[in-house]
Amino acid sequence: MSEDSAVIEAPSEAGLLERPFLRELVKQLRAQDTHGAWDGKSDLNLLAPYILTPEQRRALPMMGDPDPDTLWRLELFYNAIGLSIERITKIIASPMLKMHHEGFGRMVLIAGRLVVVNKHLRDVHRFGFGSLAKLCEAGEKLVSEAVNMIERFPEAARY
Repeated sequence: MSEDSAVIEAPSEAGLLERPFLRELVKQLRAQDTHGAWDGKSDLNLLAPYILTPEQRRALPMMGDPDPDTLWRLELFYNAIGLSIERITKIIASPMLKMHHEGFGRMVLIAGRLVVVNKHLRDVHRFGFGSLAKLCEAGEKLVSEAVNMIERFPEAARY
């Protein structure tokens, strides 16, 4: 390999934990710990339930009802997206979830009169990401799309 050919390295887990979206998600998780039981847990350990390896995903049934912990993680994920949007735009983006007990539904984040995220959910009992990088990428993508929508329609977002 020549000196001038660049090697692109995947970001380290420590580097990913410094990304704004993952920092916000960790804040959301830590805010839920009212008794300090997770004070000794690392940020990586707190985010571990969001990571679902292909083997773990295959072990889950194709159809199933989401458990309360999975729904809680889903809500915190979208809360972190809403707060990340607010930090960038100074406009509140409120999440609204409508979920059927069998694990399908819809999540929207609304800023003023503007729907900035509209996500149809399926197989919520299998909610998770293949890696920390994919978790970060998914959150950042939704935040970016929402911020772009607010920038495109600022009047609607401010009402």
